[in-house]
Amino acid sequence: MRRVVAVSLFSFLAVAVAAFAQGTYKIEAGSGLPGGNVSQAVKNSLQASGSRLLDGSGKELCEVWLLKQLPAATKPDTSANVLYGKVAPGSLIGVIQFPGAAKDYRGQDLKPGYYTLRYELVPEDGNHMGVSQYRDFLLLVPVADDPDGTKPLTFKQAVNLSRKATNTGHPGVMLMDAISDSDKTFPSLFQDYSQNWALQAKTELAGSGKELDLPLAIVLVGQYQG
Repeated sequence: MRRVVAVSLFSFLAVAVAAFAQGTYKIEAGSGLPGGNVSQAVKNSLQASGSRLLDGSGKELCEVWLLKQLPAATKPDTSANVLYGKVAPGSLIGVIQFPGAAKDYRGQDLKPGYYTLRYELVPEDGNHMGVSQYRDFLLLVPVADDPDGTKPLTFKQAVNLSRKATNTGHPGVMLMDAISDSDKTFPSLFQDYSQNWALQAKTELAGSGKELDLPLAIVLVGQYQG
C-alpha cells in the first residue's frame, strides 16, 4: 500500500484537508443530503447521508457523500496497479464539502464549498509514472461546473474542469487507497502504511442485471512525501 511519489502533473496534488497526517481524526455519520448549489440530479444519485471527518477538537473538516451506485467499466482494468478498475473512468463517484478553506499538498487553496469527485486513472504515458503505487484517483470539480452526474467525462474534460477548483492551472486531486487490511467496518477511518488517513465506505457497482457491493477508500488527510 506504500506510495512512491514522483514529480509529474499530479505528484503534488493529492488533496488533503490538512497539510499533515499527524493528529487524531474520526468519522461520524452526516445528517442528510448536501445543500448548497449541488444540482438535484446529483443529489438524487447520492446515498441518503454522508460521512463527516472531524479533527481531535471535534471541528468538521469535510463531509463526503458517495453515489448509491457506480457505473461499471465497459472493459474492466485488471492491472495490478489499479484498485477499482471495474468502475467506469470519468464517472461521478460522489460529492465532498469543505466547510472551511482547505489546501492541497502543493499549498493551493480550495475555497469552502461543494465539489464533485470524478474517478480517473493516472495515464501510463511516461509523464505520470510513479505518482503512487496505484493509478486510481479522484478529480475535484466545483459542483456549479458539473451539474449532470449521469454524464461521464473524458479525461481531458475532467482535468480541465478540475482546474477550476484550484485556479492555478493544475487540477485538484484526491488519491484513492486500498481498504484497510484489518478494519472491515464501513464507513470508518483508518491510517494506512504511508500514515495517510483514509475513509473507507461501501457503495454498489452496477452490473448486467446484478448489483455488486463495492468497498472503496479515499485519502482525506495526508502529506506529500517526495
